[in-house]
Amino acid sequence: MTETLDVVAVGSALLDEQYAVSNLPEPDGGAFAYDESVAFGGVAANVAVALSRLDRSTGVVARLGDDDIADAVTADLRTEGVALDRVRRGDERSTYCMVFRDADGERTIVTRGGAAKNLRLTERDEATLRSADIVFANGFCPDRVTSRLCSLAANGAIELAFDLASPLDGLTDRGTERETIDDLLPYLDLFVANEASIRSYLGDDGRDAVEVLRTSGVSRGALTRGERGALLWTDDSVVELSAMDVPVVDTTGAGDAFVSGLLHRWVLENEPMRSAGRFATAAAGYNCTEQGARGGMVGEGQLEDVLRNQLV
Repeated sequence: MTETLDVVAVGSALLDEQYAVSNLPEPDGGAFAYDESVAFGGVAANVAVALSRLDRSTGVVARLGDDDIADAVTADLRTEGVALDRVRRGDERSTYCMVFRDADGERTIVTRGGAAKNLRLTERDEATLRSADIVFANGFCPDRVTSRLCSLAANGAIELAFDLASPLDGLTDRGTERETIDDLLPYLDLFVANEASIRSYLGDDGRDAVEVLRTSGVSRGALTRGERGALLWTDDSVVELSAMDVPVVDTTGAGDAFVSGLLHRWVLENEPMRSAGRFATAAAGYNCTEQGARGGMVGEGQLEDVLRNQLV
């Protein structure tokens, strides 16, 4: 990457195999898949694409395999205007996800393929990260990667945003470990988590979790709560935002759209917390109206129309 980028996202870029199912089965239960499709995903790639569609310059640091999935993923990111200089390939299979979605748009995700968890940061990666306005990472990043990002942030070399993204048991043997998250918190420019992930990490959610995170040094953050909206906070205030009332088709990628909205308005533009949060909530809600992780990721003008129409 020869240019300075607004945002560099570290983590996964992958393919989603999507299955529309009769139900999300309980243990020992079953379901019927009545439709299937493929789409592009991966938390890092989703955030980079969403921000690119908001006219931000973005890049991805990721590892792919040596296969057709990697060819398709890189071609898609190139089309979206995402810088690919720090995307590399290994001999292993590219990481992909199987996304099972019920009629209400709720989903369960199973991940396969080893490329993403084999990511390691190089000196050239770190040079790119140092030059970016903000670096975005998430809980699915390998622990050695997040640990290094923590060191860079602690030394003032990068500004870092982090989305926990998953309950801790979903990160076992492939993602960021609890102790690294503990170390990371005081050095973040933005922390984001959903209800399931924050309960897994802290044993609390809502305002109780906000107070624990504040005590741990998180001065700016957001907790998403699905159809109940989100909590945003700074050192001295907390705001509660309602979710957007939309016909839900697919919730995949809603959290990534939300994070992108916060990075765009709250972090990069330093917009006031409430208005930035409303924009992010609109981005998340609108993304739920289309199928796939990025189906409803749109430009700023379209999201402003949503806000003007008082849909939030």
